[in-house]
Amino acid sequence: MALTSSMSHSAILKLSSSTHGESSSSSSSTLFMGAPISLSRSTLSGNQSLHRKQLVVFSRKMSGLEEAIRIKRARELQGGAEVKKRPPLRRGRVSPRLPVPDNIPKPPYVGSNTLPEISSEYQIHDSDSIAKMRAACELAARVLNYAGTLVRPSITTNEIDKAVQQMIIDAGAYPSPLGYGGFPKSVCTSVNECMCHGIPDSRQLQNGDIINIDVTVYLNGYHGDTSKTFFCGDVSDAMRKLVKVTEECMERGIAVCKDGAPFRKIGKRISEHAEKYGYGVVERFVGHGVGTVFHSEPIIFHHRNDKPGCMVEGQTFTIEPILTMGSIECITWPDNWTTVTADGSPAAQFEHTILITRTGAEILTTC
Repeated sequence: MALTSSMSHSAILKLSSSTHGESSSSSSSTLFMGAPISLSRSTLSGNQSLHRKQLVVFSRKMSGLEEAIRIKRARELQGGAEVKKRPPLRRGRVSPRLPVPDNIPKPPYVGSNTLPEISSEYQIHDSDSIAKMRAACELAARVLNYAGTLVRPSITTNEIDKAVQQMIIDAGAYPSPLGYGGFPKSVCTSVNECMCHGIPDSRQLQNGDIINIDVTVYLNGYHGDTSKTFFCGDVSDAMRKLVKVTEECMERGIAVCKDGAPFRKIGKRISEHAEKYGYGVVERFVGHGVGTVFHSEPIIFHHRNDKPGCMVEGQTFTIEPILTMGSIECITWPDNWTTVTADGSPAAQFEHTILITRTGAEILTTC
């Protein structure tokens, strides 16, 4: 389950349910803009060696600028024309919250509508807690796979939510999203242009839809968090390509992870791959530390960034990029959760919880 990154770090630690669901987003994602640079011969006067070095720096900056402009123009020309225009997503009826048996252990935030603060501590595990993380993540993966088998035209996202909750409860676990900051359901179901945090409702899935299902379970005091975008019926080639590349971006982000690796390498690798296909990488929503606490540091940016810090062996966090065919700007509905692309273009997301090892990363949310 993604976090929002539209605020400064200090503000993130003070999130409330009202600020989490801003009615619109104007992300600081404006692509490189500036006036042309021209150099005269006088520029080279004086210390020739120094100015040559400066020119090399200018050249590198211009090269990056030109590449960014090229990518931006390509995306503008693409304009999502390959995708058949679908009716905009509309909210259906949200049914009452389903009960959870009293004997199921619940996270400490249950019972409060206030969005919990983001823990500033990294979640680093010993062998015992790693075993518990593996169990929670393996269950989350099994539940997600089951949810995917339910995806078909005419089923409602509410029906998917009900089935998912029952499977989690039957396993002796609690559905982590239920009651988190007042979230009313046990799973997030984000359809077509919905970036994330879609609330299950009475809307029936349509042939050609794509749907991200985000599952988190709380088992024996540990959260396991994962998501995947599924196809509903006959999905267009353009939508299939978006989904495929999004999964590849997540995999490439995971591939750079290991003890001592800088966090910023994740966003760099994801952005490089997404840009090859003209897709945007959403900046507002981020990955996060996960374990005994649902959301903690480190905050994982999926776009290019200069975030300091390095990964540590035994650490667990999520990588969960969201890619769009068009704008990466977004609008949050009045329910304070459902967030859709500002231009109505499709979005896709994939997520794994990973464990940092000495030589790489272990994907925990597999079964």
